[in-house]
Amino acid sequence: MSVEEPTTDLYDLRVVVERIEGRSVCGLQPGDHFDVTESNRLTIPAGGHFCLYALAACLPLIPAKQRELAEGDWLAQDSHVACPDPEERLIMRIERTGRRQIPTGELT
Repeated sequence: MSVEEPTTDLYDLRVVVERIEGRSVCGLQPGDHFDVTESNRLTIPAGGHFCLYALAACLPLIPAKQRELAEGDWLAQDSHVACPDPEERLIMRIERTGRRQIPTGELT
């Protein structure tokens, strides 16, 4: 009899530039995005880019948004992140795009 390795359910995410309320200095446009899959893989569409400061604003929320959240958890209700540049006012949205089971031992 074999023992099954435990798995963890995680969501794949897409972070999308929803709107820019100020002046865009980083070259991003609404619709630009990056994806986070398999717990730790970040991909940007070919030929695209993503501002490091906007990315850094999202990073603390990524691990929580990848997991199932308790009902009523504020993070389950809120999916917007603002870039720290006050003149740009770039607003991003974190979307769940899929769900996968990953062997727990393979998580970073």
